[in-house]
Amino acid sequence: MPTDFEADLASIDRIQAVPTILEVVCRTTGMDFAAVARVTEDRWIACAVRDDIQFGLRPGGELKVETTICHEIRQSGKEVVIDYVSEDEAYCQHHTPAMYGFQSYISMPIVLSDGSFWGTLCAIDPRPARLNNPETIGMFKLFAELIGFHLSASERLATSEANLLDERKTSELREQFIAVLGHDLRNPLASIDAGARMLLKEPLTAKGTTLVGLIQSSVGRMAELIDNVLDFAHGRLGSGLTLERDAHVPLGEVLEQVVDELRTAWPERRIETQLAVTKTVSCDRARVAQLLSNLVANALTHGASEEPILVRAATLDGSFELSVANKGEPIPPSTLERLFQPFFRVAARPSQQGLGLYIACEIAKAHGGSLDVTSDHEETLFIFRMPLAQAF
Repeated sequence: MPTDFEADLASIDRIQAVPTILEVVCRTTGMDFAAVARVTEDRWIACAVRDDIQFGLRPGGELKVETTICHEIRQSGKEVVIDYVSEDEAYCQHHTPAMYGFQSYISMPIVLSDGSFWGTLCAIDPRPARLNNPETIGMFKLFAELIGFHLSASERLATSEANLLDERKTSELREQFIAVLGHDLRNPLASIDAGARMLLKEPLTAKGTTLVGLIQSSVGRMAELIDNVLDFAHGRLGSGLTLERDAHVPLGEVLEQVVDELRTAWPERRIETQLAVTKTVSCDRARVAQLLSNLVANALTHGASEEPILVRAATLDGSFELSVANKGEPIPPSTLERLFQPFFRVAARPSQQGLGLYIACEIAKAHGGSLDVTSDHEETLFIFRMPLAQAF
């Protein structure tokens, strides 16, 4: 059996109505051979057969396609109906009836839902038969459409099952990827950081102390990058960002701590604050701190170094607003439209964006809020807005 047609044979075998269709075809027409054939440009394969004339074909059997009329049907896409070969002007001299010894013949194309030709539903008999009438042609057309419908449904099911299997494999790979980010990449960094802290307890030259400080700064930066990539993986590949809301810890103190840490890391830059968080905010403190850190880090990287960065936070009527403003070159309008996309790069400034602004935007969305940006020659301003209370 040709292995490249095993799927077609299996597909026809799964259609339980096919044997009944072949039986009805034979009983209705009086013909003693009927078959469902897979027909390609160079192959004719019997997929289901009812043979009461000992023609000799079984499922999987093959005829040379050029010796069959089905070959011509494949090319024309139209059925062929012959009541009596000897009296048929078109086929009385045709090589196929002479080769296979039949006098009556009917074959209907089987077409899939996408319009592609699959094969034929055909019947032959060494005796003449009354076939060329609306009832018989209509019956064959109906049965061919039914087989085509089942084949198309089977193909869609097989595709869906394959996609499901791929999705399961992707899910396993996704979990492994997130696990590597969350565990395997953090461990070496923790070891490096621990080693740097131990070195600081030893006598070091001024240059050595500076180098250890640079190592610790790089470790912190790498940890931040891992956090961003991990959040990206959760947001795009996993179940999304998770929040742990807490309305008890004062949010203003959390924001001040973030700014203080950034001031320490960038001692040469001015970061000013205007914080007026006077009402309780239902939010994930760590996530809002991450959002602020990403926005300020962006301003530190791309803002004018001689100008201060201004961080404002306030609780208004029913909402909380957090903004970061910096002076410097304005962001082009075409760039603003894509600024929150992951890994977006500005041609003029290749380091313009990685994941920081994307993660900040996702944190805003997870809180039921928004993150907006405006930029002109006066300033570049990012504003995060969210409801004070969690919506249920």
